[in-house]
Amino acid sequence: MNSNEKPMQVVLIEDDVSACKAFMDCANRRTDIAFVGMTGRSDEGLKYVKTKLPEAVILDMELNWGEGSGLDFLEKFQKTELSLRPIIVITTRNRSEIVQERLHEYGVEWVFSKKQQGYSPEMVINHLLALRPYLHTVRGDGQNPGLQTLETPEELKNRITQRIKAELNAFGISVRLKGRKLTEEAIYRLINKDSQDTDTVFQDLAKAHKTHYNNVVRNIQTAINDAWMNHDDIEALLTVYTAPIRKDSGTPTPTEFIHFYADKIRRSM
Repeated sequence: MNSNEKPMQVVLIEDDVSACKAFMDCANRRTDIAFVGMTGRSDEGLKYVKTKLPEAVILDMELNWGEGSGLDFLEKFQKTELSLRPIIVITTRNRSEIVQERLHEYGVEWVFSKKQQGYSPEMVINHLLALRPYLHTVRGDGQNPGLQTLETPEELKNRITQRIKAELNAFGISVRLKGRKLTEEAIYRLINKDSQDTDTVFQDLAKAHKTHYNNVVRNIQTAINDAWMNHDDIEALLTVYTAPIRKDSGTPTPTEFIHFYADKIRRSM
């Protein structure tokens, strides 16, 4: 953290006492994050957001031992006018693809499965800090509540690129593989193309890298397969990659993989 930069202010809405303690212990070990509110009740969490104006909210979906739910918070949050719209990330044990799509419709930046490999408060906080540069202040003109300041094309490109990198890190694709960079570029190109034709994207990549179309596809497939085969817990991986997998392939094909992440990121932008 830059010595002149204040710690990122965060509200935690979590009803599990041990989880709250783990987040606090993590925050106490570092200087770049500060919890300004902590509760197991969705209504009280919304009050903290209104009064503290945090930069981020870590929201547990279920709140089984608290009051309300993550969806209850998000529905009320959508109707709330704020001078600063915080980044919202979800922690959950729910693996439903339908629920995850609904969350992204609410503007949730990231969904963490508590069952995924390597899950920890440190992981959540590090993702928040990576997203911090792309936090935007809302215009307070009274006529367009919730309208965010416009990004420059370069800021938008950086935000999309960082999101792609974070998604591929969560999936487990190694940065050492040739296919990693090609996968990043393919997803970015598909997000920014009017056409949804991955063949065109792969052809464009082949030209850009002075190679053959088949090499592009093969390198991307190798990167996918490497992450898939080396993952210790496939069930946890399926909380990150929620699209159906064909039995004949056993792993996502390059076309399926690129489409899934392009669609997922586009829906949450």
